[in-house]
Amino acid sequence: MSVIDPIADMLTRIRNALINKAKSVDVLNSGVCRGIAQVLKDEGYIDSFDVAEDGRQGKIKVKLKYGPRGERLMTSLRRQSKPGRRVYSRVEELPRPVQGLGIAVVSTSRGVMSDRKARVERVGGELLCIIE
Repeated sequence: MSVIDPIADMLTRIRNALINKAKSVDVLNSGVCRGIAQVLKDEGYIDSFDVAEDGRQGKIKVKLKYGPRGERLMTSLRRQSKPGRRVYSRVEELPRPVQGLGIAVVSTSRGVMSDRKARVERVGGELLCIIE
């Protein structure tokens, strides 16, 4: 099975796993997906992730994190830049989801990072997704 948009596939798998209260979810391995998983881990939205080789592309096992009463930490995962319509943003124009409580994941020339880190490093780039 070929996947046209691995980032949208990753976000959909995580969204479905959160709805089903799963402990972990497997997503396809790619450099951008590993970068997004690292941003989610750094920002505290997931516990951890591990890359498992399966002889082909590989899988990323994402261990999900929930609140103290079992509530979801991520209520909305939206893809912004799509294969048919790329969305680029300067550092001054980066969105602040939920007044700064959410994050925007940005692919920059220095790697995949959150909007907060991109503002600190003063770089813009492709706006991959918004997580609230």
